[in-house]
Amino acid sequence: MENAGNRVTTGNQETGQQWKAVPAPSIPEHERPPRLDLRSSLAVRVARLATSMSRRLGLGSGGMIGGRIAMALQPRLLAQLATGRSIVMVTGTNGKTTTTQMIAEALRSNAATVTNATGANMLDGHATALISQLDAPFAALEVDELHLAQATEQLQPAVIVLLNLSRDQLDRVGEIRTVQASLRRALQQAPQTHVIANRDDPNIVAAAVDHPSVTWVSGGVRWKEDAQNCPRCGVFLSDLEDDWKCSCGLHRPPADWIVTPTGVIDPYGVSHELPLRLPGHVNRVNATFALAAALHLGCEGEAALRRIRTLEQASGRYSTIRLDGRQVRLLLAKNPASWLEMLDLVAHNGKPLVLVVNSREADGYDVSWLWDIDFSVLRDRHVLVTGDRALDLAIRLRYEEVPCQVAPSVEEALRLLPAGEPDVIANYTAFRDLFAGRDQK
Repeated sequence: MENAGNRVTTGNQETGQQWKAVPAPSIPEHERPPRLDLRSSLAVRVARLATSMSRRLGLGSGGMIGGRIAMALQPRLLAQLATGRSIVMVTGTNGKTTTTQMIAEALRSNAATVTNATGANMLDGHATALISQLDAPFAALEVDELHLAQATEQLQPAVIVLLNLSRDQLDRVGEIRTVQASLRRALQQAPQTHVIANRDDPNIVAAAVDHPSVTWVSGGVRWKEDAQNCPRCGVFLSDLEDDWKCSCGLHRPPADWIVTPTGVIDPYGVSHELPLRLPGHVNRVNATFALAAALHLGCEGEAALRRIRTLEQASGRYSTIRLDGRQVRLLLAKNPASWLEMLDLVAHNGKPLVLVVNSREADGYDVSWLWDIDFSVLRDRHVLVTGDRALDLAIRLRYEEVPCQVAPSVEEALRLLPAGEPDVIANYTAFRDLFAGRDQK
């Protein structure tokens, strides 16, 4: 909770909404970043050239290569790039990219902000983002869960946002308890950082509860299967929707921000509407994390919200694109928790539907998680399935009594669908390839 003596009330006379912000006293004013030494300056110039060439040659977004080269030339560069900036780090299994983009937009209501918008969420991606505008006083950085400790050590963030933890790429990331322990170590080495955390996820609570400065956000519990046992002692937690408490002492903390079906209640009990262009309850939760971070860093609430409201997609997520001459809405679902949210979006809209599942390195090779997803909401729909693991997905749908048809490609699936704008739900590499291959006209 914030110090009441530092509260600042901000608002908008037209809407009547009042936001109370607490500028963090430890955050410096927007100061000019320190002059880089010759070696660091050379590293920055080479990195920018590499990033530009990668984009021009169609080799990728350049979100990693520039930073990787820069850090090879100057291993101490990241700490130098972080000096004089207020940095927000966002991590968790789901929602990192969208929430990071929301935070970046909110901070831009106050001053220039850099971000790793392409999702390059390890140190080389962070370096590329920070190099992109050396005089930007704010940075919003998505961080891979297992790299938070390393990133925190080098960048000394002002704020860390902890969204959620659920099973994801078990063959690469490992069990959730391993990830939770890694997050806890990261917070222990950053006692001066303010943490904004999900109070409804016991794994996040276990990681953050001992930190000296935490704001708790409550958005409800949708995916419960990875949070039903106490992360510390293993005791079964019977009702995650209630104020659970374990015999070992771990408990659901009081909420500072509460997400409602239409908006949010702030730490002072004031209700605010959150009319967003991004769909679903999950994005109201993401927006609440973004507002909490922006207000903590001194942004004006209504101005920050106006910037967040402009977002219609985040790195392709929720975007309407053209594929093979046809308009489609593209949705990303990469693990059981995110599939739950995306299926909730499409379950009753009656639109044609294509599901795409790959199992490449970036996805994780193990697709046994398909059996953890409840596809029953699609029983009254005819679904087209495709991707590297289309047959695995088709078998799963048949057991759930969902009518489906296998297609050799997304383009062929679209040709088989009736008229109308279809939804395409794809996991990571399938989503990436479809967004990159969208029609340019």
